[in-house]
Amino acid sequence: MNEADPFGTVALRRAVIQAWEASPTRFREDANAEEDLRLGGYRDRLLVELAQNAADAAGSDGVLRVEYVDGELRVANTGAPLTSDGVAALASLRASAKREGTSVGRFGVGFAAVLAVTDEPSVVSTSGGVGFSASRTAEAVAELPGPAEELRQRAGSVPVLRLPWSVPGAPPDGFDTEVRLPLRADVDAAALLDAFIDQAPDLLLALPGLREVRIGERVWHREDRGADRIVVHGPLRSDRWLVHRSSGKLSEAALAGLGVEARHATEWRVCWAVPLDESGNPIPLAQDVLHAPTPTEERLSLPARLLASVPVEPDRRRVAATPASDAVLTFAAECYPALVCKLPAEQRSALVPLPGFPLSDVDDKLRQGVNDRLRVAAWLPGAVGDRVAPLEARVLDHVSPELVELLTDVVPGLLVADLSDARHRRALHAMEVRRLGAAELVEAVSGLRRPPEWWYRLYDALAPVERSDPDAREEFAALPVPLADGRTATGVRDVLLSHRDADLDPAALLSTLDISGLRIAHPDATHPLLERLGAHQAGPAELLDAPPLEEAVRSSVSDAREGVDVLPLAEAVLRLVAGAQPRDWVGALALPDAEGGFRRAGELLLPDAELLEVLDAESIGEDAPLAVLREEFAARWPRELLRSFGVLDTFAVHVEEDPTEPDEDFPDVRRWWAEQEALRGEQWPPGRFVGIRDLDLVADEAWPTAIRQLAANPETARALRDPDGYSAWWVARYALLAGRPPRAWRMPGAEELAGLYDVAPDVGLAPEHLRLAGVRSELHVVDPDDAVDLLDRLGDRERAVRAGTALRAHQALADAVASGVIDPAQIDPPETVRSVSGAVVSTGRAVVLDDPWMLGVLEAPLVVAGGSPEDFDAEALAELLDLPLASEENTHQVVGQGRTQQWHEVARVPAACELLAVAVPSGAVALHDELRVRTSSSEHRVHWWIDSTGAVHAERTPDGLGRALAWAAGAWTERFAFAALLADPEATTLLR
Repeated sequence: MNEADPFGTVALRRAVIQAWEASPTRFREDANAEEDLRLGGYRDRLLVELAQNAADAAGSDGVLRVEYVDGELRVANTGAPLTSDGVAALASLRASAKREGTSVGRFGVGFAAVLAVTDEPSVVSTSGGVGFSASRTAEAVAELPGPAEELRQRAGSVPVLRLPWSVPGAPPDGFDTEVRLPLRADVDAAALLDAFIDQAPDLLLALPGLREVRIGERVWHREDRGADRIVVHGPLRSDRWLVHRSSGKLSEAALAGLGVEARHATEWRVCWAVPLDESGNPIPLAQDVLHAPTPTEERLSLPARLLASVPVEPDRRRVAATPASDAVLTFAAECYPALVCKLPAEQRSALVPLPGFPLSDVDDKLRQGVNDRLRVAAWLPGAVGDRVAPLEARVLDHVSPELVELLTDVVPGLLVADLSDARHRRALHAMEVRRLGAAELVEAVSGLRRPPEWWYRLYDALAPVERSDPDAREEFAALPVPLADGRTATGVRDVLLSHRDADLDPAALLSTLDISGLRIAHPDATHPLLERLGAHQAGPAELLDAPPLEEAVRSSVSDAREGVDVLPLAEAVLRLVAGAQPRDWVGALALPDAEGGFRRAGELLLPDAELLEVLDAESIGEDAPLAVLREEFAARWPRELLRSFGVLDTFAVHVEEDPTEPDEDFPDVRRWWAEQEALRGEQWPPGRFVGIRDLDLVADEAWPTAIRQLAANPETARALRDPDGYSAWWVARYALLAGRPPRAWRMPGAEELAGLYDVAPDVGLAPEHLRLAGVRSELHVVDPDDAVDLLDRLGDRERAVRAGTALRAHQALADAVASGVIDPAQIDPPETVRSVSGAVVSTGRAVVLDDPWMLGVLEAPLVVAGGSPEDFDAEALAELLDLPLASEENTHQVVGQGRTQQWHEVARVPAACELLAVAVPSGAVALHDELRVRTSSSEHRVHWWIDSTGAVHAERTPDGLGRALAWAAGAWTERFAFAALLADPEATTLLR
């Protein structure tokens, strides 16, 4: 070595030339290797490679300056000057001067990147200068016989960096080394500098040995703010980074796959970095590349940049497939949670890799490793101030700090409320954090024992969730509810809400009672949410609608008999009903009676009840149907309130809507029901049943007073005015007026019933009262009892029944049979009957008149009739009385032929028909001077007759011809008018 050649370049050149001369193939190998580096491995990596060398030289606080001067790119740096070993490394392939493994470059080939822009690179340092030249190398090779031929075949292309020459020069002031690169004519200097400008900020992050980079007039410098904050200041902006660094030693197993020299580098280094905005918030990366520590071509999709000492291929573009690479990537994944934890708690989820397709094999390994580590590492902020691993964490579905506070000691691993926000949802899902929706919340609080105030706060915190999430309402319906009696109900539905601020809370009246199934919320837990979820306000009406209260009332009498004190229940229910409408079951409430026991309210009478005047004494007492309410108890409550419970003052009316069967609490109701069902058919059962209670308990002698009471009460009077109703039916049959039922009497003015029924006696009742009681005012048959009674009266020889009354009675009976009101098969036929003459005759001699002309051959005292043929069903009456019809009793034959004429030919017939506006009948009539009919026993003169063939016969008299004409014309009611007009066919006859 000498001053002219401080690095021994002559010896280096001689060794290389001798090798080439000895083996032209070696020349060819060197040329191809350098060409591969120039065209492939180190293409586009000029500044990166020079910066790495500068960082290695500086160690720390290095400065790198890039200038373009007189067609030459100059890159100066501070740090250790160039050495002989360094020059030897520059002039060799894959033989680096950096063996210890603490520097960035390891292969000694990075300098080949300069060949992308120049053929004449040189390096000047405070220790001397060295240069390389394509032209001078070509001249040297041309003198070698073997390599010269290779040179010719390669068209003059030579390995530039194999032959160094000592060159003069010194680095600029303040710098220790400068690389000088005369640019080839095809290189765009401006574009090259622009590319350097883009790379400068990242170099200061990747290379800790550099503190400053200058490119022309532009300057970038790194500011280290503590151990984990870096700011790279540039001419236009400052880039902020949060970093986490870690290092360690690789195991022998991990180093086994590396080359001999590479195995000396046993230390691994990792740096995770995430950019920050001016406020310090993370800016997750969408895509990046692995830095080793300068950029590779391994694409990554992690939110943070990874700078790691991963073994790479010789071209430094791809990660080497070695155990060492896998080990470093594993260490990197294990370090990732530490970077995450350096962020504020609410920002950490931003660094969770979200699901997606990996961008490379390295990306796939890193994503899997990072996610696996994040899932088990404790980095999520817990509600109690600790850190929680995602696999052990729980997060609410809705943002609610209040809810988190309440559930901190209930849900293990619960995270802070902020993490429930939608911006964290995807990240937490990727970490498999279990979310607590409405159903999970309900499950979490089920079985808890907490004060009512705690539950109120819980409901208050859940209220916004219920309003914003329609699905939550159904789940929240299963929430526990603390009850006023100290129990906790599972589920909100059917819970009754007490009033927190009420002076007299209705629920408080019941909360201390042992009513199974009655669920009244504790006042301090009552919240509007509960009502929206299906609970009901526990006002008087709502409490009365509670099935458990109804059940308690219905069983209160049996409870009292078993020794249970039911007075508190009675008082509570009385207070409730005082503020609401009574329910139909309150009559079952046990109240104290005068004998010291308890009875249903509906079985008690007020001590001064009006009803006591008329009831049979045996119906009141300990074992009787009714009892008297204890006097001192009755004095404490309003009379009307007690009456609303069914406590009796006067007769009470029971109403049942849409009944399907008779109510057995009413006497003889089945009989009434059956009669009405038979009468109404498909219109039965009725839409409403109305019945007056306790009619069967009235004393026999007290009925006049009872009827006055019934008439004075609008409800009972209304019930009695329904002629088809049960109450009117029963009173008419079973009440007693002078020892007989009301329907056995007639009203004083009902003359058409005279003879059949006696006038009702004077028992102090007004006519209206008599009518309400069922005293008859007209003739009608409504049931079999009516028919039997009427038949008995008609056949009673002691009764003077007028003929018209008898006719109307028989017609009513026939109508009842025809309409189905009575069934003759269910009634025993009478032994005696009333004839048209008013006589009472044995049924063995009587007949029922079915054809009016038969009267001419029958004895009137033996004929039973019910009116004109068109209004009277003779067959129905005959069936009821078990009598033959008159037309069936004998054979009849008209004596003589008579003279047959058409009706319109008979004198005065057309005129009579015209005056009465009746059509002249078609057909003929046989006229007789004297019409006679022969029976089996005798012969009778008659005025008119219809024989068995239907032929009409009549005497030549106005009476006979008038009846025959009326029958033939179908105008039987006009028979007397026809008789008069046939005698005198003038209009004046009708006017007399």
